[in-house]
Parts: sequence; C-alpha cells; structure tokens
Amino acid sequence: MVLPSSDGGTTSVVPTPLKIIVAGGFGVGKTTLVGSVSEIPPLSTEELMTTASDGVDDLTGIEAKRTTTVALDFGRITISPHLVLYLFGTPGQERFWYMWDELARGAIGTVVLVDTRRLDSSFSAIDFFEHRQIPFIVAVNRFADADDYTEEEIRGALAISPNVPLMFCDARQRESSKLVLIRLVRHVMSKLPKPAMAASNA
Repeated sequence: MVLPSSDGGTTSVVPTPLKIIVAGGFGVGKTTLVGSVSEIPPLSTEELMTTASDGVDDLTGIEAKRTTTVALDFGRITISPHLVLYLFGTPGQERFWYMWDELARGAIGTVVLVDTRRLDSSFSAIDFFEHRQIPFIVAVNRFADADDYTEEEIRGALAISPNVPLMFCDARQRESSKLVLIRLVRHVMSKLPKPAMAASNA
C-alpha cells in the first residue's frame, strides 16, 4: 500500500500485513521455526511439562522435550518493503486443538511442519486445513536422528495432493525458515484470481 506525501513528492510505503499459521503435531518444531525467523522477540506461551501430561502427550521420538506451547507462539518477519508476515504457532497437543479455529481465523495460509519420526502426528493438522480449504504447504523439519525419505515417500505416507507444495527445512536456521514462508506466500498467490494478484502487487 502506497500513501501520497503531503507535498505531492516522495510517497511512503505501508507494507501489507498477512497472517500465517505454523501448525503441526506435538514437538515438530513450531516454536523453533517462529523463533528462528522472527525479527522481534517472539512471544511464546511455553510451559514446563509436568507429570500431569504423562500418558496424555505422546513423547515417542522426542523424549528430551521439557516444555510445551499451551496457547500460541507469535512472531513477525518483513519479507519485503511491501509485505510483513505475522506468524501464529499453534499448540500441538490434542487437548488444545479447540483453539485452532480461532487462531486460523483471518489467516491466508498455513505451514504444516512435519517430523518424519512421527508422521502420524501431522495427520490431524493436514485434515484440519484441508477441510477448511485454507491453503497450506508441508515443511519437513530435518532432525539429525531421523531417517531420510524422499519427497514421494513422504507424500505417499501423508496422502497429500500433488498440488500441495512439500519442501525440506531446518527450523533452527533463519534462512531455511524464511524460504518456507516465502514458498507458502507464493503458493497462496498462485491460487488468487489474476485481478486480485494484480491488485496485491500494485
């Protein structure tokens, strides 16, 4: 959005704000991704895990995890002078899924973060955004102790459409996380009608 100056000279650019959801199963790296890429100190509602979660939260493959997001993670990144992304990370545990509808309201798209050690933890997130017809991409977060799988193998296991972008990332690395967000924005833009795309680029 461009605002005219009072003297009719140089104009100032007000970036367009877009809401992005970072979703996925418990312990897949959502808080890490938001924190790695945010240009402001990320707001995180993480709490220490207690024995109350024993038998409720599945820690298979992430036994060393000691904290958990109980509401949301929030961050911001400026992609260009024209575009600012506001990031909302969802809680991963099933008992907090009732919050997802509220967090997803107004979002243009979603990054579904995946851990190949626990692919089944991602099914609910994929189903959620497919059912609500919210555009999403799948980002496979690479973990050192995870087996390597091809894109085709992961697509088959997750049963996602060929039209859904899938990419690999390291949620700890800012540039890697930024590329994921850029890929999502491009995916969303590709789904817009041409007049809407032209208006957004004006």
